[in-house]
Amino acid sequence: MASTSGPLSPQSGSASPSLAGKAANPLSSKVVTVLSSSYTDTEFREALALLDERGISNTAETRRRLRLDLQKEVIDSNGEIIDDFAKVAEQLRRIGATIGRLNDTFRGMKTQIDAAHTATSAALTEASQLMTQRRQIEQKQALLTAFNAHFVLSEDEIAALTQTSEPVDDLFFATLAKAKRISKDCEILLGFENQTLGLDIMDQTSKHLNLGFQKLYKWVQKEFKTLNLENPQIGSSIRRALRVLAERPTLFQNCLDFFSEARETVLSNAFYTALTGRTASGVEDSSTKPIELVAHDVLRYVGDMLAWMHSAAVGEREALEGLFVAEGNEIAKGIQAGRDKEIWRLVADEGEELDEFDAVKTLNELVDRDMSGAARMLRQRVEQVIQTNEETIMAYKLANLLGFYKSTFSRMLSSESSLVAMLAGLEGEALRQFRSLARDHVAAIQSDFQQTPSDLRPPEFLADALEQLAAIMKTYETAFTASNDREDDFEPVLTEAFDPFISGAENMAKSLRSPSSSIFLINCLITAQSSLVPFEFTRRRRAKLESQIEEEKRRLVEAQYHFFRTSSGLDTLITSLGALSESNREDVGKVASLDAAQAPSLTQASQVLDNFLPSALMDAVEKLKHLQDARLAREITEEAAERFCVDFEHVEEMLMLADELAEEEKGEEEEFQSLRALFPRTSGDIRVLLS
Repeated sequence: MASTSGPLSPQSGSASPSLAGKAANPLSSKVVTVLSSSYTDTEFREALALLDERGISNTAETRRRLRLDLQKEVIDSNGEIIDDFAKVAEQLRRIGATIGRLNDTFRGMKTQIDAAHTATSAALTEASQLMTQRRQIEQKQALLTAFNAHFVLSEDEIAALTQTSEPVDDLFFATLAKAKRISKDCEILLGFENQTLGLDIMDQTSKHLNLGFQKLYKWVQKEFKTLNLENPQIGSSIRRALRVLAERPTLFQNCLDFFSEARETVLSNAFYTALTGRTASGVEDSSTKPIELVAHDVLRYVGDMLAWMHSAAVGEREALEGLFVAEGNEIAKGIQAGRDKEIWRLVADEGEELDEFDAVKTLNELVDRDMSGAARMLRQRVEQVIQTNEETIMAYKLANLLGFYKSTFSRMLSSESSLVAMLAGLEGEALRQFRSLARDHVAAIQSDFQQTPSDLRPPEFLADALEQLAAIMKTYETAFTASNDREDDFEPVLTEAFDPFISGAENMAKSLRSPSSSIFLINCLITAQSSLVPFEFTRRRRAKLESQIEEEKRRLVEAQYHFFRTSSGLDTLITSLGALSESNREDVGKVASLDAAQAPSLTQASQVLDNFLPSALMDAVEKLKHLQDARLAREITEEAAERFCVDFEHVEEMLMLADELAEEEKGEEEEFQSLRALFPRTSGDIRVLLS
């Protein structure tokens, strides 16, 4: 590889010492320079690019003149730069002269300004102080304006709030609200050291507020005089006034009292007109049908009056709801705020509970007071009706009607209202009249309690009493009662209208012999029970009657059973053999010891039994012919016959066992008297004949 290197190779040139010694050769130096140049050098590449832009061809002439041309261009460029710098220097000289003149002018002006400042410094200081004072005054003026706007009422506002000639309109309520806000905000002023301003403003505002509330109070009273509750659209101004006036509970309550008195008079006159068809002044009202003339009976009369009262109370409540309940929360808040400011509230013992305002309760009380005048008229007329009524059923219907409306008004108003208390008193009076009439009726028919019907049917007084009771129970069944236990509620009625007649029937039964006493009492009890069956609220009383019927039934069964034993001629035999036991041979031996002397008695008993059996059942039924319940009579007879058959079966078994025992003792060859042969009837025969 070394032998192939030429004399122009960079490696050979750098490595050969012979080339280093020939540095004086121009061509070699040139070659070395060219070879040592880096073609990646930026300046070299820019130079080549510049040559390309000039479009210089690579000729010998061009290469000889290239340096000269380049040097000429450099010299020309330097000359232009020198010319430009000469222009710049000229401009700088002119600028320097200008700056000099400006400096001279500035120094002159500064001298003048210093002199002017020295001359005006006192005036500027004074002006600055004046401007500072002006700003302070403006701030104080703005503060005073804001203070007056917030804490002081204008003349127009004071006039609108206090003068009665001014209307109660939006300006009045806005001014009243502003006065209340001022009074409250004065508490802030009282927190400063100087409290005179806050006290003066609060005192003045309180006077205006008191005058404003007095004006509002009088205006509300005037409006109440002309207020038409029948108008479905009552103005919002009166509701707004009541809401605001509620902040003064005393004035608010006085307004309610005044309103209730006015409404009481209106409703009393309206009720009088509804009753008589004439107004309180005596003028006839052709549009009204007088209740006192239209009602055709006592119940209709009282019912129409109570219906009018209910209609009036409903209308009154609906009208007043627009005044009180619609703004109930606001009125409650106002009254609560007013109560909190009153002295008695502030000095109340800690932890003591005070009544809170209840809009619905207040409404109910107001309606109750409005209806009080009409209620007094109603009470007078209803009391007169109750006292003059002589019908027991009508007295109870009146009491039931009054109880219904008492419950109705209790739900609509409250159970503590005077109207409900009045109706409760009238209801109690009607019930007392009912009890009095019922007792008088019982006393009037005492003589009937001594006359028992020959056919043992229920007496007439009991039928009349049950018919009357049925009418009362139908009335009670269709009536609304607030009692949870209708049976307990109806029990006093049964005590007065039912128990005396049942007791009378029981006393009448005691005077009869058995079984007539039981037959008569069962007839009465069954009739009474059937009258109570349709009504659910008589379950306990029906159960009691059923228990009495069962007791008398047992007595009749016993009487029929005794009839079977005595009439059949077997009573002595059943009695003597009834206590003997089949399992005890000593008892059976007593029967076996019967000798021939006793045979005639068995034969006679058998004959009596034979004579009795064909007509026994008919005779037994005939004894119960007056029992009105044929099914019960049949059951009683069948039960007594069954007991008799059971006793006869026992006698039959004892006789058969006695024969067996006698046969065993005497043997087959000895003859003995068979008891069964003397008494041939079997229990099967008895059952067939008594079935």
